[in-house]
Amino acid sequence: MGKGYAEGPAAEEAERRFEELADGPPQAAPEERAAVYGSTSDDPERHFLGWLGDVDPDELFESGAAYGITVVRRSAG
Repeated sequence: MGKGYAEGPAAEEAERRFEELADGPPQAAPEERAAVYGSTSDDPERHFLGWLGDVDPDELFESGAAYGITVVRRSAG
């Protein structure tokens, strides 16, 4: 006969959490920033153009300096 919470999913979750705490605090996720990627006439392959805020993707496109512009989240480190 079962012992209620001493067995089953609740006990398994408690054991998993105990092991997780024994490993120490969780690693902090690396800081992410918005990165601007696109192509230029000098380099038609998609490449890093700069960090959003440092470069303005709309201005790059409107001026014709870059095309195929995308903004993606990337690790800042």
